Amino acid sequence: MATQQQSITIETTVNAPVEKVWEIWNKPEHIIQWNSASPDWHTPSAENDLRVGGQLKSRMEARDGSMGFDFAGTYTEVKENEKLAYTLGDGRNVEIIFTAVEGGTHVKETFDAENQNSLEMQRMGWQAILDSFRAYAEKGQ
Repeated sequence: MATQQQSITIETTVNAPVEKVWEIWNKPEHIIQWNSASPDWHTPSAENDLRVGGQLKSRMEARDGSMGFDFAGTYTEVKENEKLAYTLGDGRNVEIIFTAVEGGTHVKETFDAENQNSLEMQRMGWQAILDSFRAYAEKGQ
């Protein structure tokens, strides 16, 4: 019997224009700077083939070397400065909407929850990464 997939939505508003937010979200040299949920984690490598059918890949590791994991997906939709959608290796879907708003860019990310960690833990982890992204993007990198 199939179970219904639950999705989680997180969001933030970045004090930067949508073109800059898009660039920082997608360029590997930026991804490795912001893609972590806490200071004791980092992303030593990232690749991003930004096209439908292209892959995004990153490696997230604890700074002390105690653990790490690969994150990868295949793009199903790419609308420059507006929307990204991809499917993770386990079949879960992720969608990110970029909307220009007064004073910046609203970023809304919706993802299918996995069944290993609580919904709240997943929401907190993904939101922490999004908050790290916002802080990095607002530094004017």
